[in-house]
This record gives sequence, structure tokens and C-alpha cells, in this order.
Amino acid sequence: MNTKPDEYYIEQTLNGNVNAFAFLVEKYKHMVYTLAIRIVKNKEEAEEVAQDSFVKAFKNLEKFKGESKFSTWLYKIAYYGSLDVLKKNKRFVNSENIDDFNEGDLGNMQDALEYLHEKERKKVINDALLKLNEDERIILTLYYFEDLPVKEISKVVNLSEDNIKTKLFRSRKKLTTILKHVIEPRTVDLR
Repeated sequence: MNTKPDEYYIEQTLNGNVNAFAFLVEKYKHMVYTLAIRIVKNKEEAEEVAQDSFVKAFKNLEKFKGESKFSTWLYKIAYYGSLDVLKKNKRFVNSENIDDFNEGDLGNMQDALEYLHEKERKKVINDALLKLNEDERIILTLYYFEDLPVKEISKVVNLSEDNIKTKLFRSRKKLTTILKHVIEPRTVDLR
């Protein structure tokens, strides 16, 4: 396994070794695609966004100054590319009201999730994520599925860290409310 830092491959690419960029593509292709598919919700468009993100990163690699991690910079490119696709297609996502949320629901929700099979659980969570608006879905995806810290997320989406924390809190509440409405009817049938 290769343990060289991203900076090595960036430098190699900038010095004319275009094959060095292939390592970066291989390393980050899954994370870029995952972000894109969660935003655009279409496999072909997500693949196109991912490909375009790497092309754009390659063409603008000399502009990468290393002030953030390469992955953060690449996420930002993919994020804005995904938003462009949504704007082009004029897609809108319905949003759920968080007023139905009670703090006590979290424990019941966790117990109810244990009854679902793993595959069904993933589908339920993905379907629930799709009911969130774009920025909520993106922030939750970056935080929970891509394990980015709040500081990195703030760089990707150009929001303050405090704003990210607030959006994370609200997004979790909305997601819990959505899941509650999906899971409770299923657990009633299991008893």
C-alpha cells in the first residue's frame, strides 16, 4: 500500500507526470461519487459530476495552495458541481417540519431500528435523507458518512462552523422526525 501524502502526487502532476493524478482519482473517486449521488440523486448525473470534478481539479491543480486538505478542495468542487446540476434540472426536495420532534423519540427510534433488516435499514435512511433539503442532506452526509470534521465541512460549503453545528442539530431533528413516521407503523406490526 502506498503511504505517500497527496502533496507528493500533486507535485508530481504539476511537474508533468499526469499519471500521478490517477492515484488521487483512485483514492477519492468513491467519496466524490458518494457526495454527488446524495445531492443529485441520479446515478448517471452523479457519475458525470464526479468525472467533471476530477477534470476540473486536474485543470486547476496549480490553483490549489494547500491551505486546506486536497480532499476538502475536491469536495468543494464536487459540491458546487452537484448544485449546478440541480439548478440546471431545477429540482426541489420537499422538507419535513421539525415540530413533530420530541427528545424522547430518539430512544424509541433506536429500538425500532433494531427490528429492521440491514438492507431495509439502509434504504429507509437513504429515503429519509432524500426528504431533507440539499444543504441538510449534504452536511449530514459529509459529517456522518464521510467523517469530515465541522471545520472541513465549513470550508466545503462556505458556512461558519457555528452555522454548520446549528444545521447539524436541526438536520438530525428533521431526520429523526422523518424516520419516526416511517418506522413507528412498521414496529406496530411487529408486536
